[in-house]
Amino acid sequence: MTNQSTATRLVEQAGSDLAENRRLQQELAERLTTLRHEEALLTDILKLAQQYEGSAVPSRLPQQSQAEPVVARAGRPAAGSRGRRSAAPRRAPAAGTPEATAKKPSRQPLLGGLLLELLGRYEEPRLAKELRDELLTRHPDRTPTPQVVRNTLESLVAKGRIQRHKQQRSVMYTLVQPEQVG
Repeated sequence: MTNQSTATRLVEQAGSDLAENRRLQQELAERLTTLRHEEALLTDILKLAQQYEGSAVPSRLPQQSQAEPVVARAGRPAAGSRGRRSAAPRRAPAAGTPEATAKKPSRQPLLGGLLLELLGRYEEPRLAKELRDELLTRHPDRTPTPQVVRNTLESLVAKGRIQRHKQQRSVMYTLVQPEQVG
């Protein structure tokens, strides 16, 4: 009886393996079909882009409005759309349009520029915390986190605009003097 039960078990195992293989083959066939459709779409996009580049008359490609939803195919979310906005750069509105003539909000100075200005007021090295506290006092509309201030200061160090000084466990910063540059 042992040989017969072993044989029965092996037949059942082979049957379930065969069913699993068929299911996987079906999934792969569907995925392959999807990839072929995507390849065809991408090929069409490349052809259009090449026609656009080769065009003697420059024309603007149509843009999708930021308010327009991303259209998905066959009930699936569009590739790369997971509730996040597109990181595509915005283009300036065409001259004469209402968007171009509307008053634009004034741009705030960059955080790095404000920190350089604050550091320029001191001869001695300053802690990032001191610089952030002074920034919050002088510019109440700006509320960078301590980490953002430290990252910005380290970016300025990497650019050679300021120097880092370590004293025990503290890190302090000073403005690079013009005679030190170059």
